[in-house]
Amino acid sequence: MAFHQTCRRLAFVPAGGAAAAATTSFLIRRYTSSTTNQKINHAATQRLTEIARRQNPKPYASHRSLSSSCPKEVPKEAGGASGTVEGSNGFVQWYEAHLHSRPVTTKAITGSILWGLGDTAAQVVPACFAKDGVDDPTTGATTEKEFAYDFPRTAKAVFYGFAIHAPLSHVHFNFLEWMTVRAGLQGLTITVFKTVMEQFVYWSWFSNCLYHGAMGMMNGMNMTQIYDRIADVLMPTQYAQWSFWIPVQLLNFQFVPVRHQLNVVLLTSVVWTALLSAWYPPEEKKEEDEEK
Repeated sequence: MAFHQTCRRLAFVPAGGAAAAATTSFLIRRYTSSTTNQKINHAATQRLTEIARRQNPKPYASHRSLSSSCPKEVPKEAGGASGTVEGSNGFVQWYEAHLHSRPVTTKAITGSILWGLGDTAAQVVPACFAKDGVDDPTTGATTEKEFAYDFPRTAKAVFYGFAIHAPLSHVHFNFLEWMTVRAGLQGLTITVFKTVMEQFVYWSWFSNCLYHGAMGMMNGMNMTQIYDRIADVLMPTQYAQWSFWIPVQLLNFQFVPVRHQLNVVLLTSVVWTALLSAWYPPEEKKEEDEEK
């Protein structure tokens, strides 16, 4: 691929990343409004009160008579936290409740679904942009190409999103939040600090090496092959990540709550994977290898 074509495509990357992040951030903030957060806090308070009542029931004896005199008030509040409300708000509240009670498990399941969706996009999108057939230079005939979906590849992506990426990302985002609280940062400084720490200090290097290493192991590579693979693709991956994920994470860290920042990353990754697959299909990679 010519150098000017690469530069032209990379010029669209920050805009595409910012648009995808803005869309996902808006949707998450819309369906996780202050009302939803109040209901989550109310459910957590009820849970803590119940635990305290079990440990020391005497101070709460008077409250039992009051609660029994107005039983109709309780189902109204509990109904919103249990996820029985119909429609999208009911699903969001149900998801929020699980995210609050079992954050790692919920994020792992979410990560497995979205990683599988991203790999599906990576396989299907190139087939949509690929040519209908291949011309044989000797005979001049056109051979039709058949699309064969790689299910083992998707299974590997699902496993990686569930067992590796989502749990470690949960620790990563909470660690970033802990550092900002520890340092006493406020306002826009928090967003800039988190973005710099993630993209340039430790996380982007670690996560990209982990991804290529884990995929190499699942594909049967030995340690030497995995090391060579990481050495070959690490810096191109870093350049692509910086051009795309810096604007994404600036919006993510600024507008999205910590508990949903991983979901923004996973949703945006689906768009990122589809864009890369459309821009760099297998046919173009073969042409690049021949030019080299």
